[in-house]
This record gives sequence, C-alpha cells and structure tokens, in this order.
Amino acid sequence: MSRAYTDSASVAQAYDRWTTDQLLERLWGEHIHLGHYGTPPRSRDFRAAKEDFVHELVRWSGFDQLAPGSRVLDVGCGIGGSARMLAHHYKLDVLGISISPAQIDRARLLTPEGQSKTCRFAVMDALALELPDQSFDAVWSVEASPHMPNKQRYADELLRVLRPGGLLSVADWNRRDPGDRPLNRREQWVMRQLLDNWSHPEFASIKSLKRNLEASAAGSGLRIDTADWTTPTLPSWIDSILEGVRRPGAILSLGANGIVQGLRESPTILMMHWAFSTGLMQFGVFRGRKPA
Repeated sequence: MSRAYTDSASVAQAYDRWTTDQLLERLWGEHIHLGHYGTPPRSRDFRAAKEDFVHELVRWSGFDQLAPGSRVLDVGCGIGGSARMLAHHYKLDVLGISISPAQIDRARLLTPEGQSKTCRFAVMDALALELPDQSFDAVWSVEASPHMPNKQRYADELLRVLRPGGLLSVADWNRRDPGDRPLNRREQWVMRQLLDNWSHPEFASIKSLKRNLEASAAGSGLRIDTADWTTPTLPSWIDSILEGVRRPGAILSLGANGIVQGLRESPTILMMHWAFSTGLMQFGVFRGRKPA
C-alpha cells in the first residue's frame, strides 16, 4: 500500500496503520521520536535515550522554568509519551493533538486515570488548530513539520495559539538547505524515498523553518534560536532496527504481519541513517519566547 503524501488524510491513515498494528509501540515504547545519546554519543538503552531526549529538549527550551500548571500544547503528540512526561515530571497542564484518531485513542488508553486531568488529547489538524488565540503558555512540537504541506501555515498556527511571553519548542527532521548545496542525483533519489515511504510532502531546512517561525510574528521582534542535534540523535536509526533483535518477541507476537512490517520499514530507516550521517538531513531544534 502506498504511503506517499496526497493530503492530510493520507498522513492520518499512515499513522492509524502504524498505531493499530502496534509494531512501533512494542519495539520502541511510548515515544515515537528519536533518542538523545549525549555529546559525544554514548551507548544507551533506546527507550531511555528517548526519555533523555524529552528532558534535554525541556532544558534547552527553558520549559523547566515554566510554573506548575502552565498550559502546554503538544502538536503532533503521537501516542502521548512526551505529553505524559511533561505533565508528570514538570507538573504542566498538557493538551496533545494529532491528526490520527488511532493515535489519540491509544494516547488516552496509555494515560493513567489520575493524570487525565492534566494530560488530555484531541484529534486536530495542526494547520487548522481549533483553539483560541494566545491560549497556551508554551507550545511543543517534535518531528511534526515534515508532514505539513504548508510550513508557513504550520508556523503561523503554533505562534497564533501562544500567548505573549510564551515559550516555543520545536524539534524537526530537516533537509540540507538548497542554498548551501543542491542535491546530487543520488541524494534526489534518496530524498524521494524518504518523502514517499513515510507520507511526507516536503522537509524544511533549519534555515527555512527558522524563517517561517520568525515570519509568524513579523514586527514583534521574535527571535528563534536553532541548534543542530544530528550527532546526539544519530544512533537512534540503527537502534530502531536493533530493537527488533533485542526484543524479538515484540515482532513475533504480531505474527507474520509483524515480520512483514519490520522488513518493510528497515530500508527507509537505513536510508534515514545514511541521509543524517552524510549531511543530506539534519536534526534541527528551535526555541523562542514570543515577545510580550
């Protein structure tokens, strides 16, 4: 079945399938984002590295300075792993949104009853957030932009719902900026596979997404700081595959379908590793405080 991007429904359907077959959750746990292995990278349990990523991004973005009870929007929340950590470890009031109904159903099921008042979930399109202006103290979005056909609209919505003085934190898979060096023929072929296999319309570069975010608050003096976390996150790609060796029961328990799914994802994961290790792709992080 093709997973090339056609519209927002194709993204929802892709994540519905990934969530329903449970392969990613059984292999990787509650976090469907990359891990952070330190600088220089050190050997880490893959699931622990994913939790470390959340804590590292919280500290880098200043979210650890938010007052308890601050309202946070998690855009592209997956099955809620990061949202639950923000609510539990940092005492924040989190709303996670995803375009995938299956992800939201699973996020709710994984959230303990006692946490459901401070960690909630809703099906919503990130390009048309059904939320009031300036209604959140902080906005968090991890690895969501690649699925957005309109990066400027995505940036506009993040900044629209952020109150003056609020914090923004974005982490993203980014392509090399065309102005730095155009893609050669091999890179063009790899890029097409990365886009079509995982329902991505296009990747932004770190430079272009920074421009999108700053343009969303043009004239206000918003400054976006960026950093390249390619090195500390790079081991995630190989670990993503090795988890199948370390946890064979996670695949075998799903029967033949689990084996087929694992084999299908591996080539794209290997291409992602090649792309990030050669500079075709970069892992960008973005932070900013909306001017008061």
